[in-house]
Amino acid sequence: MHHIFDVDYTVIRNSTTWYFLLEAMGRGVIGFSQIRGLPFEYLRYKLGRANQDFIEDAVKHIAGIEQSVLEDIAAVCFTRRLRANIYRGAADLIKEIQNRGERVFFATSSFYTLIKPLEQFLGIEESVASTLEFAEGKTSGRLVGSSFFGAKKKGAVEAWLKERSICPGEVRFYSDSYTDLPLLEYCGQPVAVNPDRFLEREAKKRGWEIIRFKETLLS
Repeated sequence: MHHIFDVDYTVIRNSTTWYFLLEAMGRGVIGFSQIRGLPFEYLRYKLGRANQDFIEDAVKHIAGIEQSVLEDIAAVCFTRRLRANIYRGAADLIKEIQNRGERVFFATSSFYTLIKPLEQFLGIEESVASTLEFAEGKTSGRLVGSSFFGAKKKGAVEAWLKERSICPGEVRFYSDSYTDLPLLEYCGQPVAVNPDRFLEREAKKRGWEIIRFKETLLS
């Protein structure tokens, strides 16, 4: 069995991007004017009307930031913010799976730059994650390919599994969000983790397993 975890609100209590923005804004690397559209996009998401392209739209506003600066902020952000907000139950489950000799991966719309320290901490071998494009050592304002959000995440994971000759029926996918319904439906064993109200309704209707994590490593 292969196990694929979403990250935000599934393994981490909040959004990895939110923690990163707090750190980046505190350093003056990113200003409010660059993220002013995000509160509206968050509202759309909570109302069940997520913009499937909001990540592509958002990265246009962070062009010109040094890659080394972003990587440094990501490392500090993990130490100061993310590590303490990992769900203890998620960390324990991942370790239990790994001890059985089964493989664990991430599939997330978050940027790989932010996910890498979390990968290393939890011993994750590989991730399917959105990737920022860099040109001459700076963010270009674009992504490499597309973001892995909603149906695009399902497409990316489908291609990733085919490259490795892994049958989707042998995959257990864990997520909190209704936006991951395409991938939950595609994988053989869908698991709703701390599901939002839309996903909880679907999970109960379809008889999917529901897991709830509460305590974090900070608790």
